[in-house]
Amino acid sequence: MSETVRDLRRILLRDLDTLRAELEAYPREDQIWEAPEGIRNTAGTLALHLTGNLHHYVGAVLGGLPYVRDRPGEFGDRDVPRGELLEGIAAAREAVGQVLANLSEDRLVEPFPEEVAGVRPPTGRFLMHLAVHFGYHLGQLDYHRRIVTGTPDGLGAQSVAILMEG
Repeated sequence: MSETVRDLRRILLRDLDTLRAELEAYPREDQIWEAPEGIRNTAGTLALHLTGNLHHYVGAVLGGLPYVRDRPGEFGDRDVPRGELLEGIAAAREAVGQVLANLSEDRLVEPFPEEVAGVRPPTGRFLMHLAVHFGYHLGQLDYHRRIVTGTPDGLGAQSVAILMEG
């Protein structure tokens, strides 16, 4: 596995672990679905979207793994139990880990196998986009947790040290 693929894999797996830690940090399960004024996406919505996005683009499209995305459900479903959200994270983590562990450096320069927003960017560039997109929404989720739980502190879950392992 190339260094670039290894780094993308580490970052996405770390961020999936952070997503799990964020959801587990809500003292009450119903808080995951609270929508304070001015906040459109709840933690539950963001969790469904992030896992669906990675499971679809990395697992199914890039890796050929079986998965059918329900994007409208990612934004429309409500009150999905925390345990079910955590199972989705675990499934997306397994798909990302497996596919990226077997992705060659050559694939990074090839066009992504599926058109996205009318274009087919190089696979490596699209994977970087997915990582940045995940981080953007993960930050939103962190602030959602802080707002609805009244806990001002972050979890310290996005360790840079993890990037040095292996």
